[in-house]
Amino acid sequence: MTITIIVLIVTIAMFVWGRVRGDVVALSALMVLTATGVLNTSEALSGFSSPIVIMMAGLFVVGGAILQTGLAQSAGNSISRMAKGNETRAFIYVVLATSFIGAFVSNTGTVAIMMPIIMSMAASSGIRSSRLLMPVAFAGSLGGMLTLIGTPPNLVISETLEEHGFAPLGFFTFLPIGLIVIALGIAVLLPMSLLLIKKKGKHHKGTAGKTLNDLAEQYQLHDNLYKLRVGYKNNGLAGMCVQQLDLQNRYGLTILEIRNEKKKALGMDIRQSMAWADTIIAQGDILYLYGDKDAMERFASDYHLIRMKTTRLDFYDIGISEIIVLPTSRLTGVRIRDSRLREDYSVNILSIRRDENYIKEELSDHRLRNGDILLVQGQWDKIMQMNHENENWVVLGRPDKQMEKVSLDFKAPVAAAIMLLMILVMVFDFIPVSPVIAVVMAGLLMVFSGCFRSVDAAYKTINWESIILIAAMMPMSIALEKTGVSSIVSENLVSSLGAIGPYALLAGIYFTTSLMTMFISNTATAVLMAPIAMAAATQTGVSPYSFMFAVTLGASMCFASPFSTPPNALVMKAGRYTFMDYVWVGLPLQIIIGIVMTFILPLLFPFA
Repeated sequence: MTITIIVLIVTIAMFVWGRVRGDVVALSALMVLTATGVLNTSEALSGFSSPIVIMMAGLFVVGGAILQTGLAQSAGNSISRMAKGNETRAFIYVVLATSFIGAFVSNTGTVAIMMPIIMSMAASSGIRSSRLLMPVAFAGSLGGMLTLIGTPPNLVISETLEEHGFAPLGFFTFLPIGLIVIALGIAVLLPMSLLLIKKKGKHHKGTAGKTLNDLAEQYQLHDNLYKLRVGYKNNGLAGMCVQQLDLQNRYGLTILEIRNEKKKALGMDIRQSMAWADTIIAQGDILYLYGDKDAMERFASDYHLIRMKTTRLDFYDIGISEIIVLPTSRLTGVRIRDSRLREDYSVNILSIRRDENYIKEELSDHRLRNGDILLVQGQWDKIMQMNHENENWVVLGRPDKQMEKVSLDFKAPVAAAIMLLMILVMVFDFIPVSPVIAVVMAGLLMVFSGCFRSVDAAYKTINWESIILIAAMMPMSIALEKTGVSSIVSENLVSSLGAIGPYALLAGIYFTTSLMTMFISNTATAVLMAPIAMAAATQTGVSPYSFMFAVTLGASMCFASPFSTPPNALVMKAGRYTFMDYVWVGLPLQIIIGIVMTFILPLLFPFA
């Protein structure tokens, strides 16, 4: 017991100090407990096989797909439009939306769904994500108090009541309590969340550098960009190769992209390809042409092509980037047609920026100079290859990061359908699939359906620091229970307050449960405290319902630690929070809810 208490105190001290990463601290504590014999190997590794940890990893993947497909951006834009740029209004909308979802989906799943939405909204509207992420993690737990299935402790107390001959709790029995704690949460977090942005430095909107659309705008690519579809009837273009068209000599036009779009049950399947000399043009292909408008209209008329209205470049498979020619480059003094950039790297040169001038006409005859900036277009992997081979040039920006930011928005309906299916499976008990399996299946479907560019892209969405932190801290609850620390603390605290009166006992049950949940999972705490609360009610001769609700509130409303609940850990890295951030913001909310509910619970569920 002594070793467990010492390890717990040192671990908390290290978290508060904040100089060592949380996952390293948690792993170190786990190894000490194992080396000293408090935990055996199976117990020490139990967190890494926990369904909650597996679910967290899967939810990171699902959330990453929501972000990658632009679904998060669409939802974020909707909230931003309703908020009309007002951060306070956005805060309220986000917390209410999260609480509503949390009533039917696990708080971990809820926060994983909302996190990419907030990050996208913050990037597009300038609303500070650090102010919203922690309140969203808390709101997932607050919303869990609206329904019976909202959080596992609710089911624990309902089962305990039924085992002792009392009526089980209904699906919406929790609703009044849930509405009260959500109102308290908004009232407390609205001002307290300002503490989360003061120490993060000043907010700078739009500091992320040039986006791909910025580049296209800077080089005026959209000004002379035209989109033509190859029809299915009376069309002489289908079946021809690009070389046969001789577009440059006959029309002065350049094909930037050949796109093939196919409608599917959910959204579109889009394939982009570069126009090579031997590329065969097929019926239904969409040609993105760059050049003079009159020439384009003449070309469209000659081959009976269909003019399309939208002329926006997308960068799903094909990207653009700037490269600067170095003084020692082999390209210096070389004409573009002799540069072999197209032959060696399969890229087009769309423009040259020389000083403040942009050169677009008759590019092939221009000789390159030291310091010239070239706008190149090509497959993303080819641009990244150029980034690695930098003896003759430097690729400006980070093409790998730029590619990751490109939303596969044509896959958004697919991602939405998968997410909705996952939520339905998690909500309805009659579907014989556990929540963790539902999440893993959803993650796999996101990969199989093309919501990610690759499997590696899916793995990159997982925040391994948060996963290791939770997995390494979960066995701490086993150590506390195994050594008897939990039972000694809970029983002594409750027995000392029983003589004062039911209100004091009610408060004692809440705060004891709340304290224990900081170090033990909320479900384990509820399982431990529910029979103690039932026994306390029996001994004092009062109805157990208020005491049972105090247990589930204390177990679920744990906000003062990043590792007390998975949602708290989920947002820690993204919000750049420290351990003390949770203490300063979460602890007051935890205490206020306890004080208020000590007087509200007996009104809703009288002692008599």
